[in-house]
Order: sequence, then structure tokens, then C-alpha cells
Amino acid sequence: MVLKAAPSGEADKRLVIFTKERGKITAFARGARRPGSSVMAACRPFVLGTFSLYEGREAYNLHSVEVVNYFEKLAYDMEGACYGSYFLELADYYSRENIESTELLTLLYQSVKALLAPSLPNPLVRRIFELRTMVIGGEYTEKPPYSVSDSAAYAWEYVIFSPVEHLYTFTLTPAVMEEFSRCVEQNKRRFIDRNFHSLDILKAMSGEI
Repeated sequence: MVLKAAPSGEADKRLVIFTKERGKITAFARGARRPGSSVMAACRPFVLGTFSLYEGREAYNLHSVEVVNYFEKLAYDMEGACYGSYFLELADYYSRENIESTELLTLLYQSVKALLAPSLPNPLVRRIFELRTMVIGGEYTEKPPYSVSDSAAYAWEYVIFSPVEHLYTFTLTPAVMEEFSRCVEQNKRRFIDRNFHSLDILKAMSGEI
């Protein structure tokens, strides 16, 4: 999945691609900004696919892409796009170069898909993604950092131990969601030492903590 895309030179693009096999890599898409480029549409954030690359001296070069999902619906959902951009930022923070990253990539894909599910509140998707990302990174507490209801404690345990593909199969009552959210936020403050631009925008839009 493409995490970042930026202009490079007169007609190229510099991509940060999150891969299963080698974690986070940098690749250049030569001529991607020229009209008629076969890879132009694939050289933007959120695009998921099979990327054919060849290795240069300092970075990879993109040869072709077989796109699985453009996630184009996010373009029409400002709030969803903001949440998704935050997910890309958090995945970028936790991903490393040349390290197998199948679980985190799968989580990122499933989480962006969940943003498009009308039955799932975006704040819940966010908190599930945050907690499981910290679990993958080895930075989490096995139990909630506060004394919480049985329902909130069960949600915490479910997110930690369930297969990634089964994470987005539940909702929480407002009271339990408040408990769960507060615990995830405390975990974040303990383990993550970075501000995220897209999260700042999200806070300004929705007033969410």
C-alpha cells in the first residue's frame, strides 16, 4: 500500500510503499506525472496492489502496478479520508525497512476498508487500529491501564488476541466506547512520542480527543 507520494524532479514521483516482504521502502515512479502515464493513477496514498519494482543504487524504481483497490470512495468522505490519512501516518511510524510486515499491512488494509462500512463508527475503527498497531509493535499493556467494566475489558482483550480479519465485527455502547477510548489513549501517550498532522486536523474537524 502506498503510504506517501510526492513530486520528484520534473515528471517523477517519490513513493513510500508499505510491503509485506520488506516493510517500508522508497521507490521512484519515473514519468508518473506525465499525461498518459500507465502508473499515474496508482501513485497516490491508499492504493493497494502488486508493485513490480527493480532495485537501483539508492532506491527502488517502479515498473508497473496491478491495483487491487484504489479506495476512491475516501475521496468523497472528508472525515473518512482524514482518519485514513492518520492510519497511514501511524503505519509509517511503526513500519521499518527490510522487515517482514504482513500483519501490520493486513491490519492497515482491513482498517481502511472498515472506514467505508456504514455500520462501524469511525472513532471505534480508529481505537481498534491504534491498539492493535501498538500490539504488533510490542508497545501495549495486556490489560487496560484503568479499572473498567467487563465489556470494555473484553473489547481490549478481543482486539489484542483476535485474528486481524475478525477485528471489525463488533460495536460498543457509548459508555463502553468512552472507557475503551480512554484506555487506548493512555496507552498511546505512554508509548508514542510523535504528533500526527492528520490527527490534528481530525481533532479540529470533530473535536475528538
